Amino acid sequence: MAQNIMDILRERGFIKQTVYEDELYELLGKQSVPFYIGFDPTADSLHVGHFLVLMAMSHMQRAGHKPVVLLGGGTGMIGDPSGRTDMRSMMTKETVAHNVQCFREQMSRFFSFEGENAAIMVDNGDWLLDLNYIDFLREVGSVFTVNRMLTAECFKSRMEKGLSFLEFNYMLMQAYDFLVLYRKYGVLLECGGDDQWSNMLAGVDLIRRKEQAPAFAMTFSLLLTSEGKKMGKTMKGALWLDKNKTSPYEFYQYWRNVDDNDVEKCLGFLTYLPMDEIRAMCACYTEDENGVKHFDGRINEAKARLAYEVTKIVHGEEEAALADKQAKAAFGGGGDMPEGTISAGTVKVADALVELGLAASKGEAKRLIEGGGIKLNDVKVAGFDAEIPSELLKEGFVMHKGKKQHVKVTVK
Repeated sequence: MAQNIMDILRERGFIKQTVYEDELYELLGKQSVPFYIGFDPTADSLHVGHFLVLMAMSHMQRAGHKPVVLLGGGTGMIGDPSGRTDMRSMMTKETVAHNVQCFREQMSRFFSFEGENAAIMVDNGDWLLDLNYIDFLREVGSVFTVNRMLTAECFKSRMEKGLSFLEFNYMLMQAYDFLVLYRKYGVLLECGGDDQWSNMLAGVDLIRRKEQAPAFAMTFSLLLTSEGKKMGKTMKGALWLDKNKTSPYEFYQYWRNVDDNDVEKCLGFLTYLPMDEIRAMCACYTEDENGVKHFDGRINEAKARLAYEVTKIVHGEEEAALADKQAKAAFGGGGDMPEGTISAGTVKVADALVELGLAASKGEAKRLIEGGGIKLNDVKVAGFDAEIPSELLKEGFVMHKGKKQHVKVTVK
């Protein structure tokens, strides 16, 4: 084995929590370790939160370890209560099966399914959907105490509004998944987002008690902004990996416009660039007496590199190059796009259309917006009263009127 993958992941900022860490570090340094991460198919596309986890898995495979992608065709029928204050909507078997297939297709871009440590995909519906409940209670339920389960972080937030018995079973189901994967594929390590910590510890405990064998858990940091908010929210909602839900250009622009303070972290999480190169790109700031970083213009080059690299991984080199070209034409003076300015007090899209001369009156602006002909960057304006998002007022944007009129807008 080359460099220990825990050192690689820690340097890039991935690792949040581990259990039996010294033992795990030694194991990962001397042999190929089968590991798994579960993905419940709650939508028909993966989103940017999944992307961070997929990148961690990819780094682990590159270091010689074997990924097992577990699709939750079974657990998706229940819904994970972790990090939620309400119960998830119940999905039909047909919806779950469809979403599983969408995940399978998207994930195939991130891993190699050939070679010594080839990734494999499995579906826990294969063993959960026809499970005999009495047998399950005897084998798994006997190992856990209700008192201890109720202290788990994933249940605490639900106690006020009520935790259904359906969801209470979820921790046991996830622990059972780990046990099945240990028995079938020799999986020794479960990885996942840090909100899964309680469920993962349950699986480790189950294997160590039932099999008298080593088992481990390692969580990854969540993708948060420097203010502690989850990344990946756009005007349309989630930032999806499916180009039909979030276009490659919109995806590129999201990363091109991240906060200066988040660029280095995102490059470490979401690209394969060496950390020395990343640190050098982002070392373009001064610190004031309060320790606040003030970046100079070179951070924009790092942002453009981030946007290109991330889009390339998710959508391919051709789409990344096209998005980069479109962005440079719009924002970098690389094309013939006209420029316009609006005053700092202009917040309504309709007012901006009039101010930019793209509409002769508010009445015309209303007709254009309601006809679906106006976009800000790559997002269609939904209604006449729509406001320009505050982040676009800071960064500037492109106003699209139909397919032929495009104005690069700055705010004064």
